[in-house]
Amino acid sequence: MVDSGKHSGDTLQRRGLMFILSSPSGAGKTTISRMLLERDSEIRLSVSATTRPMRPGEIDGVHYHFVTEAAFEQMVAEDEFYEWARVFGHNYGTPKGHIRAGLKEGHDFLFDIDWQGTQQLYQKDQQDVVRVFILPPSLEELHRRLTGRGTDSAEVIAARMERARAEISHWDGYDYVVVNDDVEECYAKVAEILHAERMKRARQTGLIGFVRGLMGG
Repeated sequence: MVDSGKHSGDTLQRRGLMFILSSPSGAGKTTISRMLLERDSEIRLSVSATTRPMRPGEIDGVHYHFVTEAAFEQMVAEDEFYEWARVFGHNYGTPKGHIRAGLKEGHDFLFDIDWQGTQQLYQKDQQDVVRVFILPPSLEELHRRLTGRGTDSAEVIAARMERARAEISHWDGYDYVVVNDDVEECYAKVAEILHAERMKRARQTGLIGFVRGLMGG
C-alpha cells in the first residue's frame, strides 16, 4: 500500500513524524524551515495559534491562527494544545487538531518552536518527535545578523541576545545539533536527518506485513 505521505522512493506505509527545528533568534531556523518546505513536498508546516497582532502580508490560517487572549486561554483550559508558551508578551501554541490524524496517514509536520515548546511536545508524544537544534557559528555573528535585519531596536536586540544565551544552554536536550555557518550546508545536514528519521524501522508501519509476505506467513 502506497500512502500519500511517503518520502519519494518509499513503497511501504509509514507513520509521519513531528520534525522540530529550534534555534536562537537569528541563527537560521526560519530560513532552513522555508527551504525544507520549498524543496520537500512531503512535509508541511504546523500552523500555530498566537495572540500577537497580524503583520503585513500574513494570512490567518496560513502563517498563524490569530486568536484573542480569551480564546487562547479557553483552548489552554480545554487541553487543545500540544504545547504553548508566552514569548515577548504574546502567546503561541500548537493545536493538536489534525496533526494526530495526519501522522497516522504518513504526513510529516515541521515545527518552528523554542526549547520550552520542544520539551512540552516531546513529553506528550516523544515517539513521533525528532528534535534538531541549530547553532550560530558565534555569538558575535548572531549579533551581527540580528542587527543587520534593521527591524529591531537596540533594546530588543539585547533581549534577544540574552534569550539566545539561555536557549543555547539547552542544546543537549535535542537529538541533533547543527552549526549554521553556511546556509546550504546546514540545510543539507537537516535534510539528511529528516530522510534518515523517515526510514527508521519503528516508523515503517507497513514492514510487518511486507516481511510476513516475504516469509510466506
